[in-house]
Amino acid sequence: MSIIKKSAIVTGGGSGMGAATAEKLIQNGWNVTIFGRTQSKLDDTLKSINKPDQILAVAGDVSNPEDVEKLINAHVERFGGLDGLVNSAGIAIGGPVGEVTLEDFKQVMSINVEGVFHTVHHATPHLKKSGGSIVNVSSVSGIGGDWGFSPYNASKGAVSNYTRALALELGGQGVRVNAVAPTLTDTDMGSFLTESEEMMALFKSRTPLGRAAKPNEVASAIAFLLSEEASFINGVNLPIDGGVSASNGQPNFFGV
Repeated sequence: MSIIKKSAIVTGGGSGMGAATAEKLIQNGWNVTIFGRTQSKLDDTLKSINKPDQILAVAGDVSNPEDVEKLINAHVERFGGLDGLVNSAGIAIGGPVGEVTLEDFKQVMSINVEGVFHTVHHATPHLKKSGGSIVNVSSVSGIGGDWGFSPYNASKGAVSNYTRALALELGGQGVRVNAVAPTLTDTDMGSFLTESEEMMALFKSRTPLGRAAKPNEVASAIAFLLSEEASFINGVNLPIDGGVSASNGQPNFFGV
């Protein structure tokens, strides 16, 4: 008897958390399509994983609904259906409120929010058929605010609450929807912080585990939420923050 593998689409699959998630899912026996804007990054992920029978790469932009529709169609044609969707594509633009332009704000929202809308819109009919699952990559910045990152906060706050709304609506139709909310993670997008000793000292002082997250640590949580082991988890925004959200915000008075 042949075993039917599950399959997933991972946006932002050319690097960082997306690439790590694709690798983790393939290790767990899934077939995966990775999607991203930069073909060379997708090629690097393909070479790194080196499982040509289990992975497909499609280049495109999540903010373009036509690209997303082509992505879904290519995945279903290759793997016969769709069981999981991971929305990992995202960008961050910061700056003081008075200096952030409308174009900056629109760019962040088009990828971080509209991109999630497009993939969910086109993937949901297939996920209903399979009883599949969606995991959105939000952020601790979608749970609480940051200084100087208002567009990013607005976008991730939208993703967090969109996740809750989708979980209410789709849960009764057999599709679970959850999100992960990582803190600073050692990726290309966060390199302007992780490569700065001064910035990392500030982060370490606020993070009980004393470091940034690793992409594979976020990927493991995503893979769990997609799996049958999480079959009764729906509508969660799971902090992956090394304990940051355990704090009430007051300083470490006693230096413990």
